[in-house]
Amino acid sequence: MAVARRTLGRTGLAVSALGFGSAPLGDLYARLDETEAVGAVETALARGITLIDTSPLYGHGLAEHRVGAALRRVPSHDAVISTKVGRVMEPFVPAGDGWGRAGGLPHHMHFDYSYDGTMRSLEQSLLRLGVGRIDIALIHDVDVLPHGKDAIEGRFREAMDGAYRALEKLRSQGVIAAIGVGVNEADMCARFARAGDIDTVLLAGRYSLLEQPAAAEFLPLATEKRIGVMLGGVYNSGILATGAVPGAKYNYQPAPPEIRAKVDAIEAVCRRHAVPLHVAALHFALAHPAVGAVVLGAVKPEEVDAQVAATRMHVPAALWQELKAAGLLDPAMPTPT
Repeated sequence: MAVARRTLGRTGLAVSALGFGSAPLGDLYARLDETEAVGAVETALARGITLIDTSPLYGHGLAEHRVGAALRRVPSHDAVISTKVGRVMEPFVPAGDGWGRAGGLPHHMHFDYSYDGTMRSLEQSLLRLGVGRIDIALIHDVDVLPHGKDAIEGRFREAMDGAYRALEKLRSQGVIAAIGVGVNEADMCARFARAGDIDTVLLAGRYSLLEQPAAAEFLPLATEKRIGVMLGGVYNSGILATGAVPGAKYNYQPAPPEIRAKVDAIEAVCRRHAVPLHVAALHFALAHPAVGAVVLGAVKPEEVDAQVAATRMHVPAALWQELKAAGLLDPAMPTPT
């Protein structure tokens, strides 16, 4: 069940086209069984998934601990580890109530995009993961949503003057193979791509079968600069995996009526071609020439196996043709051949 590999932009890193995303391993939605959670990462490695993405944010470090445990349990692997900077943990300060997760580690976390904060963040990640090297380091969440419109310009400058400068130095020393950003807004991807010499971007939610705002500016820029693109959130927080069922989530909120209606229409086309909606969404995201990998979250070994199986399913060209003819997909969007 080996997963196909691709070269991630100009990084020279060969990564599996399907990446393992560890955000749910931080007890994002529920407290997980430890053995099962670590087993999901072990299964990913065993199935040929080499790209493992994590972050201090996920469970305030818990996801990194679980990824590290799996790496130690798999005696031979060629994992490419991606983690993020921009937040620093304070283990002597309680996390407090209402910190937005079902579980995780009880450590306080704060934003810090400074040079020193970036170095401290990476050091903490290396200790939690139990490794001596990070392959990909991403500046995390320099977006309007977490910081607000009034603060985003200051955060961007702090990230470029501090975090980017620190990562650029580590890359030049060969400590890190690739640097970039992990964000949720396509406009910020384009800003970073123009402001610095970044190798890769992890963009969540802005290029999917449902919507493609990243196609207007960022993805052409990434193609021009040979920036390796990793896509997260290709199910738009769930609705492209579940369909427009009651309670379906879009961008982490209940999906509004117009989104549910569009997803219903897309799924109707998929049914006519006997293709599950989530399979079509995955294959669409993988088809853009700038995309090196699609990163999917999982918390159980069987979920990983289902994701690998989905990459192997056939999606007929007629499905894409019908979506475009029906106005459900821009005719200019690249689709699998």
